[in-house]
Amino acid sequence: MRGPGNAPDLYAAKPFGQARLMHFTDCHAQLLPVHFREPNVNLGFGDALNRPPHLVGDALLDYAGIRPGSEFAHAISHLNFTEAAETYGKVGGFAHLQTLVNRLRQESGSGNSLLLDGGDTWQGSATAYWTRGRDMVGACNLLGVDVMTGHWEFTYQDTEVIKNISDFGGEFVAQNILLTEDALFEGAEAYDEDSGHVFRPYTLRSVGGRTIAVIGQAFPYTPIANPSRFIPDWTFGIRADELQILVDNIREQDQPDAVVLLSHNGMDVDLKLARVVSGLDAILGGHTHDGVPLPIVVDNASGKTIVTNAGSNGKFLGVLDLDFGASGVRDFRYRLLPVFANLLPADAEMSAYVARAREPWLDALEEPLAVADQLLYRRGNFNGTFDQIICDAQRAVGDSQIAFSPGFRWGTSVLPGDTVTMERVMDQTCITYPETYVRDMTGEQIKLILEDVCDNLFNPDPFYQQGGDMVRTGGMNYVCEPQARSGQRISEMTLDDGTPVEARKNYRVAGWATVGSQAPGPPIWAVVATYLKDVEVARVDKLNTPVLKGVGANQGISEYPGLS
Repeated sequence: MRGPGNAPDLYAAKPFGQARLMHFTDCHAQLLPVHFREPNVNLGFGDALNRPPHLVGDALLDYAGIRPGSEFAHAISHLNFTEAAETYGKVGGFAHLQTLVNRLRQESGSGNSLLLDGGDTWQGSATAYWTRGRDMVGACNLLGVDVMTGHWEFTYQDTEVIKNISDFGGEFVAQNILLTEDALFEGAEAYDEDSGHVFRPYTLRSVGGRTIAVIGQAFPYTPIANPSRFIPDWTFGIRADELQILVDNIREQDQPDAVVLLSHNGMDVDLKLARVVSGLDAILGGHTHDGVPLPIVVDNASGKTIVTNAGSNGKFLGVLDLDFGASGVRDFRYRLLPVFANLLPADAEMSAYVARAREPWLDALEEPLAVADQLLYRRGNFNGTFDQIICDAQRAVGDSQIAFSPGFRWGTSVLPGDTVTMERVMDQTCITYPETYVRDMTGEQIKLILEDVCDNLFNPDPFYQQGGDMVRTGGMNYVCEPQARSGQRISEMTLDDGTPVEARKNYRVAGWATVGSQAPGPPIWAVVATYLKDVEVARVDKLNTPVLKGVGANQGISEYPGLS
């Protein structure tokens, strides 16, 4: 396990303290190693300006003391991505993750570690979609996940969610999911019928001879960001006040040595939550896919809270080692470990499981569609090249002037010259509400959509941010001023030929992933596959990224072509 990075062995470190918490999140059902490009645009404003997680490229490497050109620099940044990917290979993969987990467990000793899963585990791949997440439940059981919470897990039917949780070998925790009043009145099933908690809010675990309370915090905006029709009896929220009461009760009644929040809030939300809720020793977070190499220690009324985020797509494993004194956590060590397939041998048992899980679907997964003429990627506040392919496909197949595509932060990358298979398309589009539409919209309606998503992304209050990135556009351009007031961030909308988009004029618009109701068209992956088979070469001639105003000194942007 030697590599040419910052240390002879990325994974070598002396055990510290008595308890080890291992944390992965947002793997999005990627069982095999993948390429995944980190963002070159991840803007932060206000308290988040030029602070993690809103640092990219060289600014991020400087902040964390990471040597440019190293394997860790490749894992954590977008810099020289294609060349570095060819040098260092793929990342993630459950068989390689299993090897790392086993090594860290052995180092810490029997009974001295926990493996925590922050959610977005059952969604993001074709096999997860076709098995309704069951392939990932089996993989996590084999991996030995002890505790998990969720988000995209709730985009399956509620009955499917409950069935998967019942088959999961660990514990599923979520303090912020309650039954609706109607469901509670009608006697719907819940973990606690008195409180209305659908799932166990927290669990107590003995680790290293110490008691650690792990509280679950599922994604608070699930019924807004995703269809509520799949989970009609459940209501979500940040519920900071209720979380404080729960922490106080745990401290008083259970008297644990540490209280940890396993969160799917997004890192900006977690940083604010750490300020307003006291009594949490650590927040191990996910949702916004931020690979943050150093922990952030936040002061609050009762002391300090460690806040971390462990990236996405199986690229990283966070390791938090805790040392205890007479009054609880005395000290800690944290490492964010990249999972390099070339540096970690594949675990044989997990490899065999993954092969069995994929075997029924191999013909469909490996269907060739086109050859990538350039790097295809998604991640970033605005359009990536694979996003543009999706938009171009909708315009071509649907004969529309404009296309929209949601700013999801999952989706693997394809290197130039590689074949774009059906599996890679499914990585980008595989949701349980994939239906497409083509309809008329006025210019005013188009602007309202852009403004609404922009407000979610750049709202100055983290508790009003829902995660994700800006809606992707095809066939149109605009100017975006992220720090402007709500409703005034979008201007100068034009079609690709330069024609202004007029407020009262109708335009033919294609899109997919409607949250409110099911759209009438074919699934988006069928649209993209049709387009790629027709063009044969996956190429982006024009990337519809907006011109940005007021971000020139922002360290959350790098190598961006449109600054004003």
